[in-house]
Amino acid sequence: MRLTAWRAALRIARRDAMRAKGRSALVVAMIALPILGVAGVDVVARSAQLEPHEKIARTMGSADAKIEMAMRGVTVQQAPSPNNDSWMDRPDDDGRAKTPEEQRSLDTEPADLVKQLLPAGASLVQLPAGPRTTASTKEGRMTVGTVEVDLADPVWHGMLNLVRGTLPAQPNEIAVTQEFLDQSGLRLGDATAVRGLDAKPYTITAVAEFPNDLKRTELIARPGALIAPLAKADPDRVTDAFVHDSWLVKLPAGGVIDWPKVMEFNKYGFEVTSKAVLLNPPADSQVPLYQRPDRTGGGTDKVAVAVAATVVGMALLEIVLLAGPAFAVGARRSRRQLGLLAAGGGDRGHVRAVVLGGGAVLGVVGAVVGLVVAVLLVAVFRDDAEQFAGRRFGHFDLQPLDLLAIAAVGLVTGLLAAVVPAVQAARQDVVAALTGRGGIKPASRIVAVIGLVMVAGGTALALLCAASGTAVVLGLLGGSVIAEVGMLLCTPMLIGLFGRLGRFLPLSPRLALRDSVRHRGRTAPAVAAVMAAVAGAVAVGIFTASSNEQHRRDYQPQGPANAVALMAGWGPNADQSRLPVMRDAVEGAMPGLGERADVWDVTAPGKCAPGRSCGWVQTVLPEAKRCPADGARTPAEFERLHEDPRCKVNRDRGRFQSTVFGDTVVGDAALLHSLFGVRDASAEQALAAGKVLVFRPDYVENGKVNLEMTEPYDQKKAASGEPYEPVKHLLTADAVEVQAPTPFGTAMMSRQAAEKAGLGTREAGSLWLPAAEPSDKSFQRASGSLAKLDDNALLQVERGFRPATDLITLGLTVFAGVVALGAAGIATGLAAADSQQDLATLAAVGASGGIRRRLSGFQCGVIAAMGAVLGLFCGAVPSIALRLFDAQNQAQYTAPGEAAPEAVIVIPWGDLAAVVVGLPAVAVLLAALLTRSRIPMGRRAA
Repeated sequence: MRLTAWRAALRIARRDAMRAKGRSALVVAMIALPILGVAGVDVVARSAQLEPHEKIARTMGSADAKIEMAMRGVTVQQAPSPNNDSWMDRPDDDGRAKTPEEQRSLDTEPADLVKQLLPAGASLVQLPAGPRTTASTKEGRMTVGTVEVDLADPVWHGMLNLVRGTLPAQPNEIAVTQEFLDQSGLRLGDATAVRGLDAKPYTITAVAEFPNDLKRTELIARPGALIAPLAKADPDRVTDAFVHDSWLVKLPAGGVIDWPKVMEFNKYGFEVTSKAVLLNPPADSQVPLYQRPDRTGGGTDKVAVAVAATVVGMALLEIVLLAGPAFAVGARRSRRQLGLLAAGGGDRGHVRAVVLGGGAVLGVVGAVVGLVVAVLLVAVFRDDAEQFAGRRFGHFDLQPLDLLAIAAVGLVTGLLAAVVPAVQAARQDVVAALTGRGGIKPASRIVAVIGLVMVAGGTALALLCAASGTAVVLGLLGGSVIAEVGMLLCTPMLIGLFGRLGRFLPLSPRLALRDSVRHRGRTAPAVAAVMAAVAGAVAVGIFTASSNEQHRRDYQPQGPANAVALMAGWGPNADQSRLPVMRDAVEGAMPGLGERADVWDVTAPGKCAPGRSCGWVQTVLPEAKRCPADGARTPAEFERLHEDPRCKVNRDRGRFQSTVFGDTVVGDAALLHSLFGVRDASAEQALAAGKVLVFRPDYVENGKVNLEMTEPYDQKKAASGEPYEPVKHLLTADAVEVQAPTPFGTAMMSRQAAEKAGLGTREAGSLWLPAAEPSDKSFQRASGSLAKLDDNALLQVERGFRPATDLITLGLTVFAGVVALGAAGIATGLAAADSQQDLATLAAVGASGGIRRRLSGFQCGVIAAMGAVLGLFCGAVPSIALRLFDAQNQAQYTAPGEAAPEAVIVIPWGDLAAVVVGLPAVAVLLAALLTRSRIPMGRRAA
């Protein structure tokens, strides 16, 4: 065709779009929705992905380097960014002699050594690390972190930023994070008292934030205004251990810490994060860490690449499938006009050009609208997204090439989606087009069989490639696309199968099903559109739920869900005699705690002096069942001994959690009920008879259990500088193995059993197991009451696993949901617009407005239901394949002899049921409400 013919086709398409504004708006919306989703995710992902200079600011502020002492007397091998990977080469591991640098590291104070290694004129800023403590709130007290920083020093900008208020200028002034204000109920200008310093409360003058962790509850004081007073008030709890050997480095003009200098620091046991190295990283061949046989180079994250490729590929397919029904409906609604064009001498090429022109015009408008709306939505909800994810964007990043590519892809795929309707329009019979009649073609069984083969083959390809780890990106993406296209080919046949359900339904849904089967040409594209949108939402949902479940399994609680633990503390001022009063205070501030179980520590025999170590007791395996690798002194010896069958048995026992009270506890039947979940009469009788209850297998041998007693810590010997080995004794006690639903620990015994075994006991605290999780306010009230009685007491609630959501996952979830809902509504709306002649026929034969509304609603509901059901399968394939690949990728990091990690796959049945039921219900209601009661009678074509 000549250019003038295309110009005429585009003009006709533009005028047709302006003439049918409602239909054109639906078409534009259908194209814009996936563009909106893809563009929105791109903007969120680009904004959340920090540029090198932004990573540097988050890591070291405006400093030139950050130096941390990994360990004195070792050699460090690190990646260019030590946060990614590092390794410590200890002389004791392989029996080699210390290098001169390692010996110098042991003989010199770290701060002095750093100054000697840095160029002249460099200055150091100590990185602060304060203790966790409690601070007063509006309701009581809450746990907070502490840090000392001079916020006026620009070196902190990027790591820690002032948000609002005035900088603390006096020792009694303090800055806090917004999370602390939200949880405490305090505001700027209020005062908060820190544990141990209640007589001198601090005034809150400013709000500051850690951009990489917005959910920190932190008190930020001036240097010397908080940690030193805390150490003076409670020297046993706040020691020099909180003064870490880590510094920010400010270099003189022209100074630089390059990669050779970083490796020089590594020889002395330091890890270095250098701005110059991060901006210009060395080649992998120059990184000693990457040359180790058990280490790999700094390659890309294979799982992240597979996820990104799958998301992009499925999104492109989704655009095609979503745009398909829009152009199909447009071509059918314009078939009389296209028939007139053919009757007036236009050939098939002209007809195709008009339909494709409509795709170009509406595709451009839809792509532009989708881009603009996506950018606006991300900009408007940026702060909400950052707060939800707990992390700031690096910057609001709009990549012009990305957005242009998305718009171009939207236009191209929109044109591709218009190809089939264009070909169909060009082949239609002119007389049938002019009279408004169209033949009904039965579904092709051959096409359906091909579709089934593609579904099976694509699914197998995706799962096998993911599980084997070969050709993952190509196989996973290709298999998922093949499976979804195969499902698309099966759609006309599946619509016919759905239609057989009509005999069991009332009038309106039966008519809707039969109408969908009769007009498969308009039903199939709409079903495919809903299927594609639902598949995207399902894929994100299954992958996110499975990842959260994996993290949930890795989470190690310290007690049953909702358990409230009161601990008397172990400092020099801890007073176990006040526990009865503290228990009453907790129960008064937190009503509804239920039965209380008191807990004792098992210690070395003899009277425990307040504030002194009393020793401790641990339940150990019999000698014959212990893994010999536990006593290995070198990596080679460990790897050789780790092949022992006993080590495999120990690994197969699985993980056991330990409580805040330790691994071996003392208590009565109440503790057995609440902590271990055991309500067995025989176990209670054994406990009362003075036997030790053991909850792990293989620890009991011949009715006995081994108890390893460690004598109290000898502070004088430890302070002398001589090698100090704690004194241990092996004792035995009568024991019985018990199956516990919640084995939070290895063993428990009564006080009588401890005395019988020659051990001592000391009150440790209490445990409650309420039916519901205590509120934050009641917890703060209880903490405040305890602080008035004994500042050393600790209160803890086991709140369980809390899933964390990053910005990219959040963006994918939100936009997948938006596209699914929007696509269901728009696709069914287009199908309803295409069935206006049927509604007019019903009105002509006397059908009431209610019948017409119900029919229109159920027509849309049928489309949404079929698309949702098919979308469940299409979305499950890529998400399950990605989880299999993730497990296979993690297997390469498994230690020798250990079992490979299991691929955790969770199907969120509740969410999927809501999709299958909710989308059709919404479609039925919207279509019924938007259908007019009075249908205007249209002229029947001659």
